[in-house]
Amino acid sequence: MKSKQNPLISIIIPTFNHGNFLKKAIDSIINQSFKNWEAIVVDNHSTDKTSEIINRYKDPRIKYLKIQNGGIIAKSRNLGLKISKGNWIAFLDSDDWWTKDKLEFCSRYFNDNVDLIYHKLEIVYKSAKFAFKKKKSVGRFLNKPILKDLLVTVIWNGSAIGNSSVLVRKKILDEIGGIDEDKDLVASEDFNTWLRIAKV
Repeated sequence: MKSKQNPLISIIIPTFNHGNFLKKAIDSIINQSFKNWEAIVVDNHSTDKTSEIINRYKDPRIKYLKIQNGGIIAKSRNLGLKISKGNWIAFLDSDDWWTKDKLEFCSRYFNDNVDLIYHKLEIVYKSAKFAFKKKKSVGRFLNKPILKDLLVTVIWNGSAIGNSSVLVRKKILDEIGGIDEDKDLVASEDFNTWLRIAKV
């Protein structure tokens, strides 16, 4: 069913009251040139039009779950991880979107020696007042030993790995016990995950 060149990619999208962004995020998945994916939207019981927006999609590859995560987004991601069927996991924040060739381009690097793929991403700020966009690139090349590079240079250079750029083998996430749900790690749980992966 799945080949090494075209494996199933499970895309986990945690969301809460991001209905005004979510359509763009999901459309960017549907429009991917790489078609062997499943999208798992994990909703922290949004009170906006999130449910209505998701229910408009009739694509069976899109799954919709609800959770009470108590403000711990790692719980939403871990629920998506638990039901995911793909050998590769991708993360997409619900206010982000991908270019249509993102998965196809990243899948070129799938091989037995690769467990995590990431790339630079661009943060776009919109200002209605001034009607312009300010763009900032996030992500950088990592040097070996990876764990040391992540730890030492984050202070000056910020996180090297943007969450919405990552594809990682599910078995690696399973090996480290998923994403840490410690409340003290909220907003840095992704960086903590990269550190724990670097150790293995």
